[in-house]
Amino acid sequence: MGLEVFNGNASAVRGTIVGGLNGIQIIDYINPEDSVIDLDSTTVTGRTGAAILVENYDSGSAHTQINVMNGSTLTGGNGNLLEVNGTSTATLRVSDSNTQLKGDVIAASGATANVILDTQATLTGRLENLSGLAINSQAQWVMVEDGTVSDLSMNGGSIKFGEPTAYYTLSVSNLSGAGGTFYMASDFSTGQTDKLDVTGTATGSHQLVVASSGADPINADKLYLVHTAAGDAKFSLLNDRIDLGAYSYQLANSEDGGATDWYLNPENRTISPGTQSAMALFNTAPTIWYGELTTLRTRMGELRIGSGQSGAWVRAYGNKYTVSASTGVGYKQSQQGLTFGADAPLPIGDGQWLAGLMAGYSQSDLDLDRGTSGTVDSYYAGAYTTWLDAQTGYYFDGVVKINRFQNKSDVNLSDNTSTKGSYSNYGVGASAEFGRHIKLDEGYFVEPYAQVSSVIIQGKDYDLDNGLRAKGDRTRSLLGELGSTVGRNIELAGGQVVQPYLRAAYVHEFSKNNEVKVNDNVFNNDLSGSRGKLGAGMTMTMTQKIKVYADVEYSKGDGIEQPLGGSVGVYYSW
Repeated sequence: MGLEVFNGNASAVRGTIVGGLNGIQIIDYINPEDSVIDLDSTTVTGRTGAAILVENYDSGSAHTQINVMNGSTLTGGNGNLLEVNGTSTATLRVSDSNTQLKGDVIAASGATANVILDTQATLTGRLENLSGLAINSQAQWVMVEDGTVSDLSMNGGSIKFGEPTAYYTLSVSNLSGAGGTFYMASDFSTGQTDKLDVTGTATGSHQLVVASSGADPINADKLYLVHTAAGDAKFSLLNDRIDLGAYSYQLANSEDGGATDWYLNPENRTISPGTQSAMALFNTAPTIWYGELTTLRTRMGELRIGSGQSGAWVRAYGNKYTVSASTGVGYKQSQQGLTFGADAPLPIGDGQWLAGLMAGYSQSDLDLDRGTSGTVDSYYAGAYTTWLDAQTGYYFDGVVKINRFQNKSDVNLSDNTSTKGSYSNYGVGASAEFGRHIKLDEGYFVEPYAQVSSVIIQGKDYDLDNGLRAKGDRTRSLLGELGSTVGRNIELAGGQVVQPYLRAAYVHEFSKNNEVKVNDNVFNNDLSGSRGKLGAGMTMTMTQKIKVYADVEYSKGDGIEQPLGGSVGVYYSW
């Protein structure tokens, strides 16, 4: 025998109550009176029946208030936390974050049962024939099957529609309160989804948190989540969207005769963060490759001062890019890297040919909307050659470079979860520049040039953790550049030579279509277009063997802007 209460009150603090059938039995008998049961840090167990049973033996009825708090537990051998029989009335109040109950609340036909969840308390279980449910102050009810509630009040509380792979419908006669949250799951690739159906009046403003997915909807129809028969209730999505596969959807509503349906609208869908990350990663490799390819111009500055000796050099550099959404996806890119190289004159052409090898590493960080980011680690090696005719001033630069890119994406989703993906691929490209160094009076010079560069990036496919599938075709870039450099060689009193210079150029990207497929949706990255470029720099001979240099650069045009780029380096000859 557990605890029996006849028309009275009971309180247990840090106690244990165990009954062979029910843990606590509350009986309204002969002259029923209201009862209050306080359970504070107490364990109640009904071995074969309910944890708590409320019933009466005559036509009278009183109200039983059951307060469960401070980590108390209720366990029923039949799975029921509370049973209310006959014509009894009972209210179960769970009032703090330490109290997490699992089990069912059952009211017999003719009985009345209410549940109040407060202050981060949780209840996981079935609510059968419940008259009223109030969920307040971050408390939560977790459903385990389809549910029916007569009157639901939501004031800062939440309802979770079971586990992500279970899909339930909650039917409510009346919905009231404000600030309620409904955690729902949907598998729109199969058409399964949780639903809230208010058959009477719905009021207040509430939020829907729908689990994101890497799968696309099974069709393009409206995806219904909530139906209200009457009332002025308002519903919104967490972060104002839900990410489903390749696209993000917003919540819309339609009214018909006072009833309102809330659904995900396919007509105003936008590219999802997962798609954005895939497009950005596939799009950024050419800008990485070109950002690393500033070695030869700096090296030519040294040749215009020096005598073409053998030597080694190192250069640190950084670039920032802003890519417009007009290219297919908008993002910001920050690149930083380090390049090492060594070169020597070739024994042909009176020492006017120079050849060298270089290798290096760069890291690029991508910043997209909604907190999504990406990282590309680039490892590269290449060979270059330079020819300069000291008499005429004509020069030629050529380079071949191969890269290995390690790409990672970290995607923030609409339900405040995240997903990740990674892949590696290769790129190879070449650049050729032809120009003329024209000497003017007093050490001034002008240097017009033309350059063409091309790179091909290996196509690749990869998956995000949430099941989104991305496939990028082979990316191609063909870049042409026409420009001119003006500067001056200044010899200082100590014998050092300083060469400041300015540069202006016109750049055009010829490649247009670089296709990206996300799930079965096709998108296009397009960096084609023209832009202007401005630069300034300085090369200085410190000693006979040591030279230092620095430069900065800015460019802007169709779809892409480089607000800042720069490098510093040192060269040692022997």
